Amino acid sequence: MSASHALKIAYAPVYVQPLPPGHRFPMIKYELIPEQLLYEGTITQKNLFAPSPCPDEIILWTHHRDYLDKLQHQTLSAKEQRHIGFPQSPQLTLRELVITQGTIDCCHFALESGIALNVAGGTHHAFAGRGEGFCLLNDFAVAANFLLRKKLAERILIIDLDVHQGNGTASIFENQPAVFTFSMHGAHNYPFRKEKSDLDIALKDGTGDAIYLSLLENTLHTLIRQLSPDFAFFLSGVDILETDKFGRLKVTATGCRRRDEIVFTQLKNNRIPCVVAMGGGYSPEIKTIVEAHCNTFRVAAAIYE
Repeated sequence: MSASHALKIAYAPVYVQPLPPGHRFPMIKYELIPEQLLYEGTITQKNLFAPSPCPDEIILWTHHRDYLDKLQHQTLSAKEQRHIGFPQSPQLTLRELVITQGTIDCCHFALESGIALNVAGGTHHAFAGRGEGFCLLNDFAVAANFLLRKKLAERILIIDLDVHQGNGTASIFENQPAVFTFSMHGAHNYPFRKEKSDLDIALKDGTGDAIYLSLLENTLHTLIRQLSPDFAFFLSGVDILETDKFGRLKVTATGCRRRDEIVFTQLKNNRIPCVVAMGGGYSPEIKTIVEAHCNTFRVAAAIYE
């Protein structure tokens, strides 16, 4: 399969040092994913673009001024940092601003070619006025509000298939009828106090390929038919894998790839532009995480060639 130059991928590494030892391992994937895709020829350098930091004005269409000030001036309390899970640093805030702009830039590319992907992103635990769960700014929420403000979309569907509920996203759009939040996640997984999405499907521990894929295919078909969205965001977390340390589900690598095929096929067939972010993945071996994330890019490249 030759790389299509129309497939645009946001990638701009911002190194955050120092990180606690337990956090260095999952962060490596953001370097390894594009390296693997380049090595195997799924993409070339022409597919990659480097975003700039997102301007304050656009961030403030979603997040509170006092919270953004705390991030920029490094005045988060110890408790606020514990909720986020990272120690604050200027590099970490910069990284979040770059990731967020990358998702916005991907929206423009998706409107042109149908699909665009962010190597990072999917920071769905960030609320309007606080961060948690390793998420500082909610890139999907900021990008969705950007589309609505600029009148580039009227009806947006957020498809959150990370194993953890998109609680921040659900809260931000609780009273916004133009954005429909759909989260399919582990019932007994983080966050343990869940918000109310427009549609939540809470899966039992041990849910495997057959049930997972059938639920997704039927639900997505129904949502597209009922909502007629003109734009979609897809959070393609690979913490649904049976190998994941925290996921509690039993989805195989083949099932995870089939999940991506279902989402992309239905969106393309209905001519709905889509922006993708990677979300979580915590399998013990980094090669398992990277391979599953790379499958998302491979499937996108094949379906949107």
